[in-house]
Amino acid sequence: MKFIEMTSDTLLKMVDVHEIDAEALEAAGVGSHSILRINLQGDIEVRRPAGWDVIGGLITDFEQHVKEITGLDWAAPDQSA
Repeated sequence: MKFIEMTSDTLLKMVDVHEIDAEALEAAGVGSHSILRINLQGDIEVRRPAGWDVIGGLITDFEQHVKEITGLDWAAPDQSA
């Protein structure tokens, strides 16, 4: 599956306030510099010490917006480890 990674600060700049907010991220244990990733389906995952946890999702037309805000394209996780 392909993802774009970002910090939670970047995510908050990108999403509509009705879709996700800082309080929802905080309740999910996300800090201002947490590493997040969004997949092509809009699932939001946060990096934990031993893996990734799904904490929510985006429901609007987010695909192009994610690429514009981050300057990144969708990439598959490195499976070489």
